[in-house]
Amino acid sequence: MAATAKGVARAMDEGGSGSRWAIAVLVAVLALGTVAAFYALRLARPTVGPVVALPTPSIAPTVELWLSTADRRLKLARQPDIAMVERGSLHADIVIDVQKTYQTMDGFGAAMTDSSAWLLQNKLNVLQRAALLHELYGPPPNLDLNMMRLTIGASDFSREIYTMDDMPFGQVDPQLEHFNVAPNKTYLIPTVREALAIDPDLRIIASSWTAPAWMKDNGNLLGGTLLEEYEGAYADYLVKYLDAIRSYGIPIFALTVQNEPNFEPLTYPGMRLSAEQRARLVAQYLGPKLAKRKSATRILEWDHNWNHPEQPTSVLSNPDAARYIDGVAWHCYEGSPHAQGAVHRQFPDKDVYITECSGGDWASGINGELIWFSRDLLIAGIRQWARAVVYWNLALDENYGPHFGGCALCKGIVTIDSITGAVSRNDEYYAIAHFSRFVLPGAVRVNSTATDKGIDNVAFQNATDGSTVLVVVNSDEKARDVSVAEGKTRFQYTMPPRSVATFVWSPDQAIALVRRALWWLKKAW
Repeated sequence: MAATAKGVARAMDEGGSGSRWAIAVLVAVLALGTVAAFYALRLARPTVGPVVALPTPSIAPTVELWLSTADRRLKLARQPDIAMVERGSLHADIVIDVQKTYQTMDGFGAAMTDSSAWLLQNKLNVLQRAALLHELYGPPPNLDLNMMRLTIGASDFSREIYTMDDMPFGQVDPQLEHFNVAPNKTYLIPTVREALAIDPDLRIIASSWTAPAWMKDNGNLLGGTLLEEYEGAYADYLVKYLDAIRSYGIPIFALTVQNEPNFEPLTYPGMRLSAEQRARLVAQYLGPKLAKRKSATRILEWDHNWNHPEQPTSVLSNPDAARYIDGVAWHCYEGSPHAQGAVHRQFPDKDVYITECSGGDWASGINGELIWFSRDLLIAGIRQWARAVVYWNLALDENYGPHFGGCALCKGIVTIDSITGAVSRNDEYYAIAHFSRFVLPGAVRVNSTATDKGIDNVAFQNATDGSTVLVVVNSDEKARDVSVAEGKTRFQYTMPPRSVATFVWSPDQAIALVRRALWWLKKAW
């Protein structure tokens, strides 16, 4: 059995689509054999001799624990397992009720900006790039990112400004005869395809930073707004992008019509697009065009900060537009995630996504950003109905670039040294890892009691194996005792100062093993 287990582990390390099915079958056989043996022992009855009273095994599961500390002493470090005990009448700080459920999770990820893709293709060799992409997008114990954001045209994190239909000044192309994705062919498309080869189920959100200059009132890619006479052409432009990028094997899960439509940047591509314009664009042009297509692409409204909930509320209050809109996308730079919860409660049939949030070397992050990202973005955002959390840049270099205007101090999940190619993992990496490695796609957020100031938490139940995942943040400068109860069991743990912990347990270990094996079979098939 030990040799067989080692073989499974070795095959999983080697990867490759050809071995997945064999691995899944072997895992299933091992799991079923284990369960059969387990229940055979439980059901066996002696045929002769006296009945011997055997010790009753504990029904309490064991809790697995991973821990990170803000001082970076521990980074997603596996800790000794914690034994659960009978709950009895003892008090618990966090009580989990898996019967009370909220949103289903789509996942976690980051934007593959032009800058990120360029660094991956030009500053890493083939083996380095393959290793890093596998670490980021491969299944646990890798980071298991399964969401990605792409920019339609250039953003502030591009090496030059462009759209997919640029024309000489004074010329227009309303039939989009000159549309092409040539600017993406050199490094962006190949990098995204490499990520999809690792995770074919990767869900990609595409966002436009600006319409082509000839569609705008100022004739410029920087600033301005979309002319009403070109709203139909702009919708065609977005649909053409979906088709063009799909022809390279890159399906788009969701689309936003404009990144940060309430802001008019002066140093990088962008444009202002009012709620009235967005509603009209979706209701009259983009929505009907996408509704006729066989391959469904969701439309997400807003794609901007928490501090103006009246903007998406205005668009969703338009029934002609709302019928085509699947959810609202949010950014983290101003306001509170409670805004996304308020909008969701007003429009409960519309999903919630966090599509951009960047870390950086600014004053508020002088002591690191592990706690803020874990507590204020991930836990708070998910407790306010987010189905996915997507960071901004996946990778940047040590000079916060390359970029074209915009943010001068932004960091990626990882930093790639532009001279040596060395990869360093930032606080954002470990914050998202506490979720992405354990909360699998299809997991459901379950009820967990809010705690007093300094301790924050969110809980999930994985659909794959029924396991419970609890992420807890201790923001205090001192250690804190935290007790957790689910059903008839409980456990206790002392959280180190300023730390993040992920706890994972399965109520029935044997059933969990079978369900996980069946999940592997389905994924391989």
